[in-house]
Amino acid sequence: MRSIFQFILLVLPSILLSQQILPEAERAKVVDEILEERFNHLLPELMDKTDIDMWIVISREYNEDPVIRTMLPATWLNARRRTILLFYRNKATNTLDKLAVARYNVGESISSAWDKEKEPDQWKRLMQLISERNPKKIGLNFSRDHNIADGLDKTDYDEFMANLPKKYHSKVVSAEQLAVRWIETRTSREMTIYNQLVDITHDIIAEAFSEKVITPGITTTTEVEWWMRQKVTDLGLETWFHPTVDIQRTSEELVSHLYSFSGRPDNLVIQQGDLLHCDFGITYLRLNTDCQELAYVLKSGEKEAPSFLVDALKDGNRVQDFLTQNMVEGKVGNAILARALQEAKDAGLRPSIYTHPLGTYGHSAGTTIGMWDAQGGVMKDDGENYPLNPNTVYAIELNTTVHIPEWKRDIRIMLEEAGFFGEEGFRYVNGRQTELLLIPRPKPQLGN
Repeated sequence: MRSIFQFILLVLPSILLSQQILPEAERAKVVDEILEERFNHLLPELMDKTDIDMWIVISREYNEDPVIRTMLPATWLNARRRTILLFYRNKATNTLDKLAVARYNVGESISSAWDKEKEPDQWKRLMQLISERNPKKIGLNFSRDHNIADGLDKTDYDEFMANLPKKYHSKVVSAEQLAVRWIETRTSREMTIYNQLVDITHDIIAEAFSEKVITPGITTTTEVEWWMRQKVTDLGLETWFHPTVDIQRTSEELVSHLYSFSGRPDNLVIQQGDLLHCDFGITYLRLNTDCQELAYVLKSGEKEAPSFLVDALKDGNRVQDFLTQNMVEGKVGNAILARALQEAKDAGLRPSIYTHPLGTYGHSAGTTIGMWDAQGGVMKDDGENYPLNPNTVYAIELNTTVHIPEWKRDIRIMLEEAGFFGEEGFRYVNGRQTELLLIPRPKPQLGN
């Protein structure tokens, strides 16, 4: 009986976590319901704000435009043949036509508008639909400044322009603003889901950075990375990048930012007294998380992390505050970056900020607030002049360098949390790390 009880205690956290995650059929239902809401309520608003009354999204199977991937129903894992979507907004009548120049309906909202038996040429049928509506502007997905809004390939662009009546050529514009707003804007229901998604992410990190996974002197960083990857798979989820785990300790020198991306040694054995850092994110219900947290491996006899590491984490939180208090609607990323960095430096900190949009994609479209190798601001082709809009989500990603006299070296406090910028300002989606995770967890009932 005792062994059964112990087994239940061991697996209970995994059971509780898995109960939060929907089976595939229910996920599809939620995805499609959210998509319907976005098409029927969000898209008309965005088309009005960006002053584009016709948006045409063209893509071919296995070469999908990043935008069209966010518009396909849950049962469509790819476009089919050449899929052309046409959205026409008539503001006067408050209507939105949602048509597919394809052989099939695309989900519940987008109706097929092409009968191949009546008109064999797909391009000609598209031109008929355009001429019938006589739009003021025709938005296509080409963009120099935003990669996610640049999904129209050259072949389809050339075919489109060759078939488009000459009188409409001057009406063709880049749909980049509309495409980015579509990608970046979150609905209230999506934000409810996002809270759960980040909570699951936090739970997986907490379990990975615990005695359930890590035995000091035995477990390696690579083993923890693969445990996290396997945990995601076992829960029926996906991750959009491979997790990383790294160590800072007294005998190591501070390395460059590239260490996290290239040249990081594998299979470092985790020891007592190590400061651990992870970078981890998951994908669920077409949303993504991106989270970095820290843990300390207790030495024998220790019940808490050393005060110098506790204080270092507080410095990291201070940099977060300098950033988020400067997130103001309408300000561009470079302006937010410059002000936040200056305020943090004036406070005696050594910050680096490289916050990116988060949502439908991990490195998503929207306001970029620095890059790790562009602390003076990003260039135009990285969205330099794109303003901060409400109802958007960001990976609040940054670090601060802290000198640790006890270790006779600098360390880097690297943090990343999902944050929401709404009509009432900024908030963290599911909180942020303000205390180091401890390995093993203290057990007060045992006096340790």
